[in-house]
Amino acid sequence: MTMAGYLAVSFTGLASRNSAVDSRSWVCGAPMERLCNNVEWSKSKVPGGVRAVLQVGSEAKEGLSKNVDGVLGLDVVSESEPREKGFLSMGKTKLVCTIGPACSSMEDLEVLALGGMDVARLNLCHNTREWHLDMIRKIKKLNKEKGFCVSVMIDTEGSQVHVVDHGAPSSIKVEEGSIWLFTAKKLDGSSPCTVQANYPGFSEGIKIGDELVIDGGMAGFQVIEKIGHDLKCKCIDPGLFLPRAKFSFWRDGRILERNNELPTLSTKDWADIDFGISEGVDFIAVSFVNDSSAISCLKDHLSSKSPKSIRVLAKIESLEALHNLENIVEASDGIMIARGDLGVDIPLEQIPTVQEEITYICRQMNKPVIVASQLLESMVEYPIPTRAEVADVSEAVRQHADALMLSGESAIGSYGQKALSVLRLASNRMESWSRYERRQVLPHKRQLGLSPSERIAEQICNCAAEMADNLGVDAIFVYTKHGHMASLLSRNRPNSPIFAFTDEESTRMALTLQWGVIPLFTDLTDDMEFNVIKSADLLKAKGVIQKGDAVLVVSDVTPTSSTAFQSIQVKTIS
Repeated sequence: MTMAGYLAVSFTGLASRNSAVDSRSWVCGAPMERLCNNVEWSKSKVPGGVRAVLQVGSEAKEGLSKNVDGVLGLDVVSESEPREKGFLSMGKTKLVCTIGPACSSMEDLEVLALGGMDVARLNLCHNTREWHLDMIRKIKKLNKEKGFCVSVMIDTEGSQVHVVDHGAPSSIKVEEGSIWLFTAKKLDGSSPCTVQANYPGFSEGIKIGDELVIDGGMAGFQVIEKIGHDLKCKCIDPGLFLPRAKFSFWRDGRILERNNELPTLSTKDWADIDFGISEGVDFIAVSFVNDSSAISCLKDHLSSKSPKSIRVLAKIESLEALHNLENIVEASDGIMIARGDLGVDIPLEQIPTVQEEITYICRQMNKPVIVASQLLESMVEYPIPTRAEVADVSEAVRQHADALMLSGESAIGSYGQKALSVLRLASNRMESWSRYERRQVLPHKRQLGLSPSERIAEQICNCAAEMADNLGVDAIFVYTKHGHMASLLSRNRPNSPIFAFTDEESTRMALTLQWGVIPLFTDLTDDMEFNVIKSADLLKAKGVIQKGDAVLVVSDVTPTSSTAFQSIQVKTIS
C-alpha cells in the first residue's frame, strides 16, 4: 500500500484528468515505450472506430470522494480477504469442488463457500435428477441470501465403454488367476465373475492375448478366449473393480486406439443439458470430447435454447482428444484436464508433460483451464495429504492453471473442508513464490485478435498488466460487458488482483473460473468517470480499498456513440 503515496506525488501535475499521454511521455521516471513494449499509441481514429487512450493521473479531491448510491455485488469472501491479508496475498487460482453426499447440506455448502469454493461441480454420472435439482437450488439460495458468488457447473456423463454391472453394489476385489466373463448381455440375478458392458461392440477388433485394463490400472486381465461378442479373461493384475469402471485395451505395451462409434453426447446427456438450461447453470463440462464438432453442436443448441450465456468446457481425457487439442481448445470456452481418465489412455509417465502442454496452450489461446482428478486423493480417507500430493498441487499452480478441482475428496470424502483448505494454502504459497521469482510472465504471447478493435484490446491488456506490475498498483479495475478484457488481463497473470465490474450476471458467474479475477455485479453507465467513482466509493465503504491506494483502470464498455474508447488509467483513491 506504500506505493500509493509515491504514485500520487509522482503524478501531480503530470496529466490533467482527461489528458492523453503519448508514447514519449514518462511515468515514474520511465519512458512509456519501456513500460508498454510493442504498442503503438495514437491519438487518431483507427479502423473499426476504436481509439486507444492512456491516462495517468491522481484524481482531484472531488473525484473519488463523491457519495454515490448503488449496490455492489461483491462476494463475501472477496470482500474480507483484502482487508485481512492485503491485495497481494489474495488467492488467484480458482477452486472447484465436486458436490456429493458428503457435502450436500446447506451448512456444508456454506462452509465450502467460506473456504474459497468458486465453482460447485455436479457430476451427472451419480445421483438422481431430483438430487441435482436440490443442489442447484441450494447453491443459488446460498448466493442470494449469504452474499456468495459460487457458480454452478454440470458435468455430463458422456459416451464411453464402461461397466454397467459386475455383480456387486460396490467395489469388489479381483484375485490373481481368477477367470471373468465380459459381456454386453443383460445380467439376470447374481452372476459371479461376470461383467456387463454398456456397449454391444466393446469387443470388436480385440484378439486373444490382448490386455483389458480397468480404470487405468486398478485391475488387469488378459483375453484368453472370444465367445461370440463376449470375452473370457484371466486376471493378471489383482486389484479393485469399482462400479462404472472404464475399459481400455492394450496390445504389445500400447493402448489400442478404437473408434467405438459412440456419440460424444448421448441421449441422456442431451436430457441433462436441457435440465441444466432450465435451471440456469453457468458451465457445462462435456465428457470424452474427441474433436470440436460436439462442442460446436452444443454451443448452437445453447444459443437457441438458453436465455442466458452458458459456457462450455471440454474435458480432455482421451488420446484422440490430444490429437485434436488445439481445435477443441479453440471451439470451447475452457478446458478441464481430467487426469484420471486421461491416465487410462496414455502411459502414466506422460501425464505431467501433457498437463503442462495443455495448460500452456490454453493460456496462449486465452481459455481457462482446470486441473482435475486425484489432486488430494488420500484425503478421501485421511485428514492429511501426502507430501507428493501437495507438490502436485503446487506444480499445477506453477504451470499457471486457472483452477484446481476436488472430486471424491469433497464429494464423498470425510475431510472435504480440510482438503479445500489444503488446496487453498498450497496454491497461495506457490503464487507468492512465483511472484518473488518473477515466473508469471508469458513469453511470446499468441496474437488472438483479428479485427483492429480486438487487437487493440489485446495490446491494451498486455500493456496494462505490465504497467500494473512495474508501477506496483494495489488493484486493477476492469469494466466489462462480456468479460473479454477481464480474461485478457487474467491471461497475463498480473500481481495485482483484478476487480471485474459488469452488469451482466452471466458474465459475473463465468468470470469465477478466471485466474485472479474477482467478479462484481453493478450497474454500468456510458460515463466511465462515474463508473469509476461509484465502484471505488462502494469498495472504499466496504473497506476493500483505502485512501491512497493506486488502481489501474481498463474498460471495454462501449458508449452509445460510434467510437469505443478503450483506455488505461491510473488513479489514486482519495
